[in-house]
Amino acid sequence: MYTRIVSAMALALASAHSVHAAEVELTLSHWVPGTHPLQVLGMEPWAESIKEASNGRIEITIYPAMQLGAAADHYDMARDGVVDIGFINPGYQPGRFPILAAAELPFLFANAKAGVAALTEWYKPYSEKEMADTYFCMALSHDPGTFHSTSQILVPEDVKGKNVRPANATEARFVNLLGGASVQVSAAESREVLAKGAAEMTQSPWESLYIFGVDSIVTHHLDMPLYASINAFIFNKGKLDGMSPEDRKVIEDHCTPEWAEKMSSGWADAEAKGREKIAADPKHTMHKPDEAQVQLWKDAAAPLTDEWKATISKTGADPEPMLEGLITALKERNSYAGE
Repeated sequence: MYTRIVSAMALALASAHSVHAAEVELTLSHWVPGTHPLQVLGMEPWAESIKEASNGRIEITIYPAMQLGAAADHYDMARDGVVDIGFINPGYQPGRFPILAAAELPFLFANAKAGVAALTEWYKPYSEKEMADTYFCMALSHDPGTFHSTSQILVPEDVKGKNVRPANATEARFVNLLGGASVQVSAAESREVLAKGAAEMTQSPWESLYIFGVDSIVTHHLDMPLYASINAFIFNKGKLDGMSPEDRKVIEDHCTPEWAEKMSSGWADAEAKGREKIAADPKHTMHKPDEAQVQLWKDAAAPLTDEWKATISKTGADPEPMLEGLITALKERNSYAGE
C-alpha cells in the first residue's frame, strides 16, 4: 500500500516549498535513485523546460527513490492525488493495462529512442480508455534489456528450474513458459532478492546492473536485445483540469512523442555504455547466441503474442489492428526489431 504518515509527507512538501512560490507547484514521484540517468538527463531538463515555457509559473519538485510510495503504487498515487505526476511501470501490475502490455512482448523494439516516440503516438488514443482516470503524458523506456545470471545463460533451456526477477508481467509469464519461477519485485528491490539467493537471474538493461548494485552478483549475461520494459508519466487528472488553458498547453506541449524520445535518449545511451563496461570486465562473461540460438528464443517467446491476443479478445476488442498499429508505428520510426 502507498499509505505514508501524513506528517512526514507534509514536512517533505514544506521543505521543498520556495519562498517565492510558483503559481502551479507539481510533485513528481518516481522509484529509481535520484542519480539515475532518467532523472538527471530526462526529468530534470524536462521540468526546467516546463518552468521556462510557463515563464516560471509551473514548478516541479522531484521525489526519487520511493520516498512517497512503492514502485507498484505510483499509478494509484497519481490517480488519487497523492502526487501530481507519477512515473509508472504498468508491468508491475499484471493484467491492469492489457493494451499497453503489447509493448512488453519480446523482439519488438530495436531501440528506445524513436521506439518510445512511436509507442507514445500509438498508445495516446488507447490511454483515454485504459488510463481514463489519469492523463497519460508519454511512454518511456530504456535500451532493450536481457537476462543476467549467476551461471551460463545462452539458450532458453538455461532458464529452466531457475528463480528469476523479471522486468514486467509479460516477462514473468515468459520465465514461466521457459520452466523458471518468477520472483516479481521492482528493479529497485532486485539486489535484495539476488543477494539473498531468492533469485539466480534478473532481467535488466546493462547500466542498471551498476545502478542497482547487482553487477557483483550476476556475472553471466545473455548478449542479445530481448525486451523493452515500458514506463510512463501520468498526471493527476484533477490537477491538470484545474490549470489555466495557458498552463495546460505548456504541459501538453511537453507530453509528446518528441519529448518521449528526448526523455529516453539519455537513459538509453547510459544503458548502452553499461554493456561496454560489462564487456570490458574480466569478471563477467557475455554469452552471445548464434542465429539458431536466437531463433530458439523467438520460438519460445511466440506463445506470448498468442496469449496477449487472447486477453484482448476477451475484452471484446480486436487485437490484430492494435498490434499491427504498434508495429507500423515502430517501422515508421525505424525502430522495429522484427523481420
